[in-house]
Amino acid sequence: MIGGRHRMKETKPTFQDEVDAYLVRHRSILDVLSKLEESTSRVNRAVVKAVTACGCINITAGKQQFPSDIGLADIKAYLHTHLNGTLCDRCRETVETEIGSSLFYTAGLCSLLDLDLGEVQEKQHSRIKSLGIFNLT
Repeated sequence: MIGGRHRMKETKPTFQDEVDAYLVRHRSILDVLSKLEESTSRVNRAVVKAVTACGCINITAGKQQFPSDIGLADIKAYLHTHLNGTLCDRCRETVETEIGSSLFYTAGLCSLLDLDLGEVQEKQHSRIKSLGIFNLT
């Protein structure tokens, strides 16, 4: 058993196994929940700083315009990300680091709740494939 999860066969440790091994200081579910929330905020902050401090990307947002007679399957071609530019190397590194921290605490949360991150990802992938564009509505 690793981190409360039963492993069927001994294989190379997964990302979740590695996180579980290093998740010592913030072992409480309350600590992990608050660190996950904090890490998500740091991702948001890193993207905002790429816009406001660096300027490598900018956001030009407005109402999404698309024809009223278009089907949901074709709507993506009319919707915009509102992003212009590309993350510079420094901002890319910062955003990647912050997303990595968020993934770390997501994996830690899965371990504490006896969930398998790979299975969660696979189930979500199946939902996306089955429901397509209706998956997050």
